[in-house]
Amino acid sequence: MMRELRGILEHGHADSALQTSYLATRQLSKDLIAGLGEADLTVQSMPDASPAKWHLAHTTWFFETFLLRDTVPGYDLFDDRWPYLFNSYYEAEGERIARPERGLITRPSVAEMMAYREHVDRSVLNAWPLLVDRHRDLLELGIQHEQQHQELLLMDIKHLFSRNPLGPAYAERTKGEPAPSSSPLRWIEGATGAAQFGHQSSGFAFDNEMPCHTAWLSPHALANRPVTNEEWIAFLSDGGYRTPSLWLSDGWDWIRREGISAPLYWRMHEGTWEHFTLSGWHPVDPAAPVCHISFYEADAFSAWAGARLPTEHEWEAAAVREDCKGGVQLDGPGATAPIAEQPQGEFASLFGNVWEWTGSAYRPHPGFRPAPGAVGEYNGKFMSGQFVLKGGCCATPRGHVRASYRNFFHPHQRWQFSGVRLARSL
Repeated sequence: MMRELRGILEHGHADSALQTSYLATRQLSKDLIAGLGEADLTVQSMPDASPAKWHLAHTTWFFETFLLRDTVPGYDLFDDRWPYLFNSYYEAEGERIARPERGLITRPSVAEMMAYREHVDRSVLNAWPLLVDRHRDLLELGIQHEQQHQELLLMDIKHLFSRNPLGPAYAERTKGEPAPSSSPLRWIEGATGAAQFGHQSSGFAFDNEMPCHTAWLSPHALANRPVTNEEWIAFLSDGGYRTPSLWLSDGWDWIRREGISAPLYWRMHEGTWEHFTLSGWHPVDPAAPVCHISFYEADAFSAWAGARLPTEHEWEAAAVREDCKGGVQLDGPGATAPIAEQPQGEFASLFGNVWEWTGSAYRPHPGFRPAPGAVGEYNGKFMSGQFVLKGGCCATPRGHVRASYRNFFHPHQRWQFSGVRLARSL
């Protein structure tokens, strides 16, 4: 199928770079599930997660719904029952299956779902000039949307496999060679005064990165690297999860209610901390960034360390001076994981290792306006009760992140690849 689509490209359609990106993104999704069986692709391990099969179908539904359905004359839906199954949260697109019940979608089969992907890919490529002319922005959004779901797919597979007593590996670890040790922690003084934030270039950005706006930076410093596993073990050993004065009230209630005593996927085995990874259970690497921690945990650790979380603006002001091509970002199938990195500029691992919690609430930038129509529901309606994370992670597709990029999760969530970089006021 992919060879056939590449043949379509060779006949001179415009915007070959965008087409190449489309094909590469669609192929990577297929590559990521190549070693998984039907059951692996169908089971849902918790309400926040989704089956891998659903991710592959939902990203296809996005292209069919927002591009093909209303733009291509005579286009018929592949199956008019499937929008109910694969719509995520778009109220304007009608009723849908409840998120916690996505694991009940044993039918259509994986083979039928893959046929759906091929049908939509063929239709998109055949209608490419028309789609580019009318909806180039939606094509780009669809590609970026699928890249987001590639990361979600790996997050969800990792959680699913962690619940299996056999501790199965998704794949052998192949991404990056760890540094022998973490770099010494140093404080780097940040910019002060008025500065510009938000998306400022001509490239792609999500609506929540805009508009560009001015904000004030007070004197501050950021750590040159994320907090490491070794430092987190010191926090554990010092009773960090048993000291209420370190915790926000909601966070303390959460760890007591849920029995939280370590990062997600950690366990003590024969006197040694080990954690579950996409390549199975392994000893915790002391030098690697701590991963899979909630906002509550990040905030408590910051208090224990005599520091605080950076604001979104402080983090972004540091990141605009750095090359966002670092880290171990996702660029093919395999068991990716955070690794210890030495600084390539002033900072280590600002991009593409672990998402870094900030202390900033996920709210709209001044002057934000959601897009018209159903795609206006993409980000804006979630700007309540969540916190901003920055920088991307080891499961973020390479080239997907930038300084203005804003991820967001609820303060208790931690199945994402999330860590922390300390800040302090000066």
